[in-house]
Amino acid sequence: MKNPSRSKPRTVDLAKPPEHLSPESRELWRRLLDDYHLDDAAGLALVRAACEAFDRAEGARRLIAAEGATLRDRFSQLKAHPAVAVERDARGQLIAAVRAMRLQPGDVGAGDD
Repeated sequence: MKNPSRSKPRTVDLAKPPEHLSPESRELWRRLLDDYHLDDAAGLALVRAACEAFDRAEGARRLIAAEGATLRDRFSQLKAHPAVAVERDARGQLIAAVRAMRLQPGDVGAGDD
Protein backbone atom coordinates (compact mmCIF):
# COMPACT_ATOMS: atom_id res chain seq x y z
CA MET A 1 0.00 0.00 0.00
CA LYS A 2 1.30 3.45 -0.92
CA ASN A 3 2.10 5.98 1.75
CA PRO A 4 -0.07 9.08 0.99
CA SER A 5 2.56 11.38 2.44
CA ARG A 6 5.02 10.17 -0.20
CA SER A 7 2.84 10.94 -3.18
CA LYS A 8 4.11 13.17 -5.94
CA PRO A 9 4.34 16.84 -5.00
CA ARG A 10 1.66 18.99 -6.55
CA THR A 11 2.87 21.19 -9.34
CA VAL A 12 1.75 24.78 -9.29
CA ASP A 13 1.09 26.76 -12.43
CA LEU A 14 3.42 29.67 -11.78
CA ALA A 15 1.72 31.85 -14.37
CA LYS A 16 -1.62 31.50 -12.62
CA PRO A 17 -2.17 34.20 -10.00
CA PRO A 18 -3.52 33.24 -6.57
CA GLU A 19 -7.32 33.11 -6.35
CA HIS A 20 -7.56 35.70 -3.56
CA LEU A 21 -6.14 38.52 -5.70
CA SER A 22 -8.39 41.12 -7.30
CA PRO A 23 -8.77 41.15 -11.09
CA GLU A 24 -6.43 44.18 -11.25
CA SER A 25 -3.77 42.40 -9.21
CA ARG A 26 -4.15 39.24 -11.29
CA GLU A 27 -3.43 41.30 -14.38
CA LEU A 28 -0.41 42.86 -12.65
CA TRP A 29 0.78 39.33 -11.73
CA ARG A 30 0.50 38.18 -15.36
CA ARG A 31 2.22 41.26 -16.76
CA LEU A 32 5.12 41.05 -14.33
CA LEU A 33 5.69 37.37 -15.08
CA ASP A 34 5.30 37.87 -18.84
CA ASP A 35 7.44 41.00 -19.12
CA TYR A 36 10.18 40.13 -16.63
CA HIS A 37 10.24 36.33 -16.41
CA LEU A 38 10.25 36.42 -12.60
CA ASP A 39 9.75 32.68 -12.24
CA ASP A 40 12.09 31.69 -9.41
CA ALA A 41 10.82 31.37 -5.83
CA ALA A 42 12.16 34.75 -4.74
CA GLY A 43 10.69 36.52 -7.76
CA LEU A 44 7.30 34.89 -7.25
CA ALA A 45 7.32 35.84 -3.57
CA LEU A 46 7.99 39.47 -4.50
CA VAL A 47 5.28 39.47 -7.16
CA ARG A 48 2.81 38.02 -4.67
CA ALA A 49 3.81 40.56 -2.01
CA ALA A 50 3.42 43.41 -4.49
CA CYS A 51 0.00 42.24 -5.67
CA GLU A 52 -1.29 41.67 -2.13
CA ALA A 53 0.01 45.08 -1.04
CA PHE A 54 -1.72 46.68 -4.03
CA ASP A 55 -5.02 45.04 -3.10
CA ARG A 56 -4.68 46.04 0.55
CA ALA A 57 -3.90 49.65 -0.38
CA GLU A 58 -6.83 49.80 -2.78
CA GLY A 59 -9.20 48.32 -0.20
CA ALA A 60 -8.10 50.91 2.35
CA ARG A 61 -8.41 53.68 -0.25
CA ARG A 62 -12.00 52.67 -1.02
CA LEU A 63 -12.84 52.58 2.69
CA ILE A 64 -11.35 56.05 3.17
CA ALA A 65 -13.31 57.33 0.17
CA ALA A 66 -16.53 55.98 1.68
CA GLU A 67 -15.96 56.94 5.33
CA GLY A 68 -13.56 59.87 5.14
CA ALA A 69 -9.93 60.25 6.13
CA THR A 70 -10.81 61.30 9.67
CA LEU A 71 -13.22 60.25 12.40
CA ARG A 72 -14.09 61.50 15.85
CA ASP A 73 -12.93 59.63 18.91
CA ARG A 74 -14.94 59.26 22.12
CA PHE A 75 -13.87 62.77 23.14
CA SER A 76 -15.06 64.22 19.79
CA GLN A 77 -11.47 64.86 18.71
CA LEU A 78 -10.66 64.35 15.04
CA LYS A 79 -8.34 61.40 14.42
CA ALA A 80 -7.00 59.84 11.28
CA HIS A 81 -9.07 56.91 10.06
CA PRO A 82 -7.17 53.65 10.79
CA ALA A 83 -7.35 52.81 7.07
CA VAL A 84 -5.08 55.79 6.35
CA ALA A 85 -2.19 53.95 8.03
CA VAL A 86 -3.15 50.69 6.31
CA GLU A 87 -3.08 52.41 2.91
CA ARG A 88 0.23 54.15 3.63
CA ASP A 89 1.88 50.96 4.86
CA ALA A 90 0.57 48.86 1.98
CA ARG A 91 1.77 51.39 -0.59
CA GLY A 92 5.20 51.33 1.06
CA GLN A 93 5.21 47.53 0.84
CA LEU A 94 4.25 47.71 -2.83
CA ILE A 95 7.06 50.17 -3.56
CA ALA A 96 9.54 48.03 -1.61
CA ALA A 97 8.56 44.91 -3.58
CA VAL A 98 8.90 46.75 -6.90
CA ARG A 99 12.32 48.06 -5.85
CA ALA A 100 13.39 44.59 -4.76
CA MET A 101 12.48 43.33 -8.23
CA ARG A 102 14.64 46.18 -9.56
CA LEU A 103 11.76 47.56 -11.58
CA GLN A 104 11.28 51.25 -12.25
CA PRO A 105 8.00 53.12 -12.78
CA GLY A 106 7.01 52.76 -16.43
CA ASP A 107 8.92 49.51 -16.96
CA VAL A 108 5.84 47.29 -17.24
CA GLY A 109 4.57 47.46 -20.78
CA ALA A 110 7.18 50.03 -21.79
CA GLY A 111 7.94 48.05 -24.92
CA ASP A 112 4.26 47.60 -25.89
CA ASP A 113 4.20 50.32 -28.56
